[in-house]
Amino acid sequence: MAPRKAVEKELSRDIIMNAARQMFAEKGYQQVSMRQIAKQLNYSHGAIYYHFKNKAELFYALVEEHFDLLNEVLDSILEQQIEDQQKIHQILLGFIKFGLNNQSHYEIMFLIKDEEVKSYLNTGPNITYEKFAQSLYELSNQSLTLQEIWSIFLSIHGFVSHYCGEIENFDQVKTIAEAHCHFLIKNV
Repeated sequence: MAPRKAVEKELSRDIIMNAARQMFAEKGYQQVSMRQIAKQLNYSHGAIYYHFKNKAELFYALVEEHFDLLNEVLDSILEQQIEDQQKIHQILLGFIKFGLNNQSHYEIMFLIKDEEVKSYLNTGPNITYEKFAQSLYELSNQSLTLQEIWSIFLSIHGFVSHYCGEIENFDQVKTIAEAHCHFLIKNV
């Protein structure tokens, strides 16, 4: 048996996830293989399988990590000591800012649709949307209906989707994003 070749750095889940995130965002889920990810990292594909049993599991780990980051954004806004209307505005703006400052994350979370992956996606998106919806409902003194909350979500999702890949970051559309959020909540 040949000795294992020396490597510059020990392969970790984080290293694999960072490479995969970029490749999934650039090429799409279907166009990326575990072998390609391994090649990008100068490792054998067996080294990747030590950490993830298949591509769908790797993708799922990325999605869960990204939803955790978005939940942290929502939690930090909810902890702020500001009036409810401002908090609603900050939640909407925070969602847009997260999406536009983390475009590859956002694309992986919301824009890649694949049957193989759907079986893995169970809690992350639901927990985040539930937190978003419940927060808007409570902060609006229970005046928003579920349909109105869904419409608001779709509107901010559409905003992010529209600008993903067209701009580099949130700061380029900050003024219009703030106006969009203000428009969405002016009757709340």
